[in-house]
Amino acid sequence: MTADICVIVPTIREYECLRSYVENAHEHGFDIDRLHAVLVTEDFCATDAMASMLDDLDLTGEIFDGTAREEWYAEQGIAEFSHLVPAASHAETSFGLLYLWANEFEYGVFIDDDTRPDPEDDFFGTHLANLAYEGGIESVRSDEQWVNVLHQNADEHGLYPRGYPYSAMDETIETDETHVDNVVASQGLWTHVPDLDAARILADGDLRGQSETRLSRADYGEDFVAGEGQFLTVCSMNLAFRREVVPAFYQLPMDDNPWDVGRFDDIWSGVFLKRACDVLGTQIINGGPLCEHHKAPRSTFDDLRSELPALEANEHLWTIVDDAAEGAEGYAEAYAAMADALVAGEWDDYENGDFLTYVGEHMHDWLDCLAALGSDDVATPAAARADD
Repeated sequence: MTADICVIVPTIREYECLRSYVENAHEHGFDIDRLHAVLVTEDFCATDAMASMLDDLDLTGEIFDGTAREEWYAEQGIAEFSHLVPAASHAETSFGLLYLWANEFEYGVFIDDDTRPDPEDDFFGTHLANLAYEGGIESVRSDEQWVNVLHQNADEHGLYPRGYPYSAMDETIETDETHVDNVVASQGLWTHVPDLDAARILADGDLRGQSETRLSRADYGEDFVAGEGQFLTVCSMNLAFRREVVPAFYQLPMDDNPWDVGRFDDIWSGVFLKRACDVLGTQIINGGPLCEHHKAPRSTFDDLRSELPALEANEHLWTIVDDAAEGAEGYAEAYAAMADALVAGEWDDYENGDFLTYVGEHMHDWLDCLAALGSDDVATPAAARADD
């Protein structure tokens, strides 16, 4: 069978995490011939061991360290766009999106290497069922125009996820029933270590980047969507999506930039994706499948240094694109309109506001890169072994 799901794993540490996801697929009867793994890593990592793991798992896939990525760019004729994917950054998940686009996979799945699937959930099966779902589902909105994806037990734990604007806290939540019929992304949530920003982790009394508060399955209820016109944080550690959203889902130029901004790649890409979904009448389901987040201890202050240069911009980014792209007829058109809004604006009032212009310019480059790649010039990889 030809693989139709590109599983993208950015890793410099725990690449063996992939074993647990393949084991979960076997345990729940999911056909692993549908999966093709792309491990995005660095030259200093154990790529031979990664290839051996794929072979041992009988899983198709490729490993791309920095050298292999540069070779791939040259082979595809897009070397001029290599700046879009920063090295040694979580944002290198964008390389997986380029690979998916060039090889015409129908679906993508992001998995972080510090996660494991919850054994109770059929990880891949649940994500694919979410993407195919049509029917009734809970819709959530707030008077701050933001939905806390951890809202279901927030009265108990009081948590807001990484990227949630501070100005949107203490919101009033309303829920309703809605009908969805065009789901393009499935965001699975997480137990154990919550995905918080550094300031909130410090407030929780933890100096090792993890937070003292922990989450469990009991903290979550039924799946839900954020209502039209509402924003939410999108974390890429446990996320499935349709190919069609790739033009509006670039993971943004983090870490290796003049302002040293990091850790907003998936957050800001989620803001842009949600706006595009609202314009196009599509939806993002949130909830299951759950994964266990085993974040490695590290200095909370290191994360704070990465986040601090863009904390103010994060409070305002969503307002800049909130009325952009009206009338767009596709994800690329919607994304281009949001990029225009960032490039054309004057951001002198925001600390490091020029970073917003920089992001908008890279968003345009992303669309140009996808256009250069095309979608018909590279065949979808068949179920061949990783060492073929």
